[in-house]
Amino acid sequence: MSRPHAVLIPYPAQGHVTPLLHLAKVLHARGFFVTFVNSEYNHRRLLRSRGADSLAGLDDFRFETIPDGLPPCENDDVTQDIPSLCTSFATHGAALLRDLLARLDDAGRPPVSCLIPDGVMSFALEVAEEMGIPALVFWTTSACGFMGYLHFAELIDRGYVPLKDESYLTNGYLDTVLDRVPGMPGIRLRDMPSFVRTTDRDDVMLNFDSGEAQNAHRAQGVILNTFDAVEQDVVDALRLIFPRVYTVGPLPALAVAAARARSELEAIGGNLWKEDASCVAWLDGQQQPGSVVYVNFGSITVMSHAHLIEFAWGLARCGRPFMWVIRPDLVAGETAVLPEEFVDETKDRGIFLSWCPQEQVLGHPAIGLFLTHSGWNSTQESICAGVPMICWPFFAEQITNCRYVCAEWGIGLEIDSNVRREDVARLVLEAMDGDKGKDMRAKAAMWKEKAVAATAEGGTSSIGIGRLVEFLLGRSDPESSNLLCC
Repeated sequence: MSRPHAVLIPYPAQGHVTPLLHLAKVLHARGFFVTFVNSEYNHRRLLRSRGADSLAGLDDFRFETIPDGLPPCENDDVTQDIPSLCTSFATHGAALLRDLLARLDDAGRPPVSCLIPDGVMSFALEVAEEMGIPALVFWTTSACGFMGYLHFAELIDRGYVPLKDESYLTNGYLDTVLDRVPGMPGIRLRDMPSFVRTTDRDDVMLNFDSGEAQNAHRAQGVILNTFDAVEQDVVDALRLIFPRVYTVGPLPALAVAAARARSELEAIGGNLWKEDASCVAWLDGQQQPGSVVYVNFGSITVMSHAHLIEFAWGLARCGRPFMWVIRPDLVAGETAVLPEEFVDETKDRGIFLSWCPQEQVLGHPAIGLFLTHSGWNSTQESICAGVPMICWPFFAEQITNCRYVCAEWGIGLEIDSNVRREDVARLVLEAMDGDKGKDMRAKAAMWKEKAVAATAEGGTSSIGIGRLVEFLLGRSDPESSNLLCC
């Protein structure tokens, strides 16, 4: 029999490339030939950040590209405009993928046996149906985030969305409790992914994410980068909606195990910015365990210059050592520049860098708190490291993740979207010195143990990967797949 060949297609943003690459490594370690498809724009970014040979891959782990259909970008090292990318791939993606699969047929590789597109790259399902290739979607969000998107259509049908006018953003309407979101009792409209906060029925992201979530019904299964214990109610509810739901997270742990089994995988990485690992030596020099505040707002978040200044002086006021990742494009429309007085005042206890090996940083014993945008990768990495969070969500399902971190799991505190320096300082001190912080650390340690258990041999996610592989190899009974995946 021909070797199984999986083609994985991430949405071209860092938070999507990372988990799909982890999954690709896991499948490769299980015997799959892998083709990983980046956009041409991100392919160039990876070559700059990781070196000219970084995408050479292996004989049986290959990188390919498709164009994104957008005009040339003025800045060649940023996350591209999200709505434009979504519209372009929805319009042109199927034709681009057909061309790629035709090229793969001529490249002497095993026949493609399955497609695993990102949940928001569902154009691949159309191509898979045409070619008779099994396809499962990988939603890189949390399960609760995915459930939120899945219910956009119902919120529109029932008149919750769009908002009647902008006053509904501030008049208490967003506190409306939604009673028909399975597995998410007490969820409010404000806790749903942020694209519901629009007065425009034709809003691009409202309609795109609603449609992509519904398109998951066309796939032969849904893969989620989560573990059962942390989102049990939502996962159970999703298993009543879809015939196959595979929980396979946190994927970083499984990818590490895959790299141990196939050491050549260690050289394959997907960071679109060049990592500055010098920060690890700085962390090694910190005398007190759990004393450092790690600040990173991810790959997409942008803020005003005024907010940057508030965060800066809040970190100065709290008096704690900190490590702050500041992307060049963090401030909307301009270069992120910190006040000289702030840099001088904090030079003995602060370090600044443009990108870092985040999993390694969060796992360092010096880190005691994570100030984050609540992206799902960052949230899971913090859970895996047992590090509490202060959450400043920017958009999309980061809002939903924040609600679960703070209200459901008890491992975070939320900071107001209109951030003020006194709030930053107060919350940092509360999280690191107060009674609330003590409780958060205890719960973070508990969730860390559960995450480890999920990916250990016999754990729910380890079993989930095994069952996913069995299905992709055509060995599972479709009629009993609900039982197999539960």
